[in-house]
Amino acid sequence: MTEGCNSEITSRFMIRWHRFFQRAVGILALAAGVCGAGHWTAPSRAVLAQSSAPIPRLTFTKSLPGSLPEYMALRVDTNGNATYEGRQLAEAPNPRGLEISRATTQRLFSMASSLGYFNSLNLESRHKVANLGLKTFTYEAGGEVSRVEFNYTENHTAQQLTELFEQIAGVEQHIAQLDYASKYDPLSLPQQLRQIQIELNGHGLLETGLLVPTLEKIAGNPRLLHLAQARAQEILKRIRETN
Repeated sequence: MTEGCNSEITSRFMIRWHRFFQRAVGILALAAGVCGAGHWTAPSRAVLAQSSAPIPRLTFTKSLPGSLPEYMALRVDTNGNATYEGRQLAEAPNPRGLEISRATTQRLFSMASSLGYFNSLNLESRHKVANLGLKTFTYEAGGEVSRVEFNYTENHTAQQLTELFEQIAGVEQHIAQLDYASKYDPLSLPQQLRQIQIELNGHGLLETGLLVPTLEKIAGNPRLLHLAQARAQEILKRIRETN
């Protein structure tokens, strides 16, 4: 009885050892295949640092007391992940998340690159002009931050970059206004939608696809004015044809 028991224990031990040995050999073979030369090499500190580095990000802000909104900020990273906030200066920050298309994201970062990512850059015009709002470009990458401020610039690339950011911000401002009007001031919707039509005619808006969910709600709400629904449907058609 004792010999049988010992034999069974030995047999189980040999089976488990065999399975362990097979797994160990498989792991070593995989490591050898990955490393190419049969030796595993730990990743360098540079590789580890690169993998954990934050994604480069661009930020545009504009502050002008007395305007509406008085403060706006648009931040976007190289993946197109962005946040927008537009508010009065006395109000608490309340950023809204959004996604920007790859084409627009590439344009933004390409222009920032042309401006040397704002490193040691002076954009302020030497001519005296009215207060048009303090604007700031910020670039963040690899733990480094470069920033430039200006009221008015004659640099053509900086003007274009400002325009792109403001056109995206314009879409976000329309979304906030339409959402508010749908709940609290539905009679103003036709006029607000007409303003969007005018800006579309003048190519004054960028990333108009962001408007689609809000416009669909207006177009499909029978409790709103028919004129508002019709204009929302017309804008939706134009956006879908161009995007």
